[in-house]
Amino acid sequence: MPEALQPLLYSRWRGHRIDVVDDGVSTVGHVIGSIGIPLTEVSSIDVGGVEVDPRWRPVPGAVVSLVPRGRPQTTPTSPPRFVLDVHLGVLARRMRLLGIDTAWYNDVTDDALIELAQQQQRVVLTRDRALLLRRAARDGAYVKGNDPATQLDDVIDRFAPPLAPWTRCLACNGLLEPVAKSAVLDQLRPGTRRHYDTFARCVSCGRIYWDGAHHAPLERIVSRYTS
Repeated sequence: MPEALQPLLYSRWRGHRIDVVDDGVSTVGHVIGSIGIPLTEVSSIDVGGVEVDPRWRPVPGAVVSLVPRGRPQTTPTSPPRFVLDVHLGVLARRMRLLGIDTAWYNDVTDDALIELAQQQQRVVLTRDRALLLRRAARDGAYVKGNDPATQLDDVIDRFAPPLAPWTRCLACNGLLEPVAKSAVLDQLRPGTRRHYDTFARCVSCGRIYWDGAHHAPLERIVSRYTS
C-alpha cells in the first residue's frame, strides 16, 4: 500500500499486505472502500500492470495495486471551486482570504453538501472519511491535518488553485469591490471613521472591510502563500 494512502486505512489493515476474501459479488471499488480508502484519493487501480475500472470484479488470486492522486490534482472546473463540511469553518475563511471560491455553511447536512457539490461542480473537502466513501461523493478530497494552517497547506499543495487575496468576503464567499468612504459612513463606528479611509464591500451580503487591527494576522497568512 502506498505510503500516502496508509493513514486512510482502517487501523487493522495498516502496515502490511492486505488479503481480502473474494465474495464473488463485490466490485474492486467496494473492496477498496471496505478497507477505508475513498476512491477520491485513488488515481488508478492496477491489476497485473493493467488499469481497471472501479466496477471491475476481482478474481481469486488477483493482486491489486493502488496509485494515489497526483499533485496538483485536476478539478471539474478551472479555477477550482470547493465546498467544505461543517467542521472546516476556519479553513473555509482562510481559503476565502486567499480568493479561493469556497462554499461553507454551519448547518448543512451531508446529503445537501453532496447535492451542492454536484450542482455547482465543487470539490468536497472534508476530514470525514465516511462522507467520501459515499458513492455520490465523486469529486472530493480528504484534508490532511488537524489544525487550519496544516489543512490550508495541504489544499494549496494538492490543488494549486490560483490565489487572489483580499477579493472575497470571509463571511459569505461573495466578491469584494472598492467602495467610497462616503457611501458607508453611516455604517462605521466613530473610531473607524477617524482613522481609516479605504474600504471594500461584499457585493452579496454588504459586509464592509478595511485594514483595521485585525489586518496584521491575516496579512501573515496571505504572505505565507504569496511571498
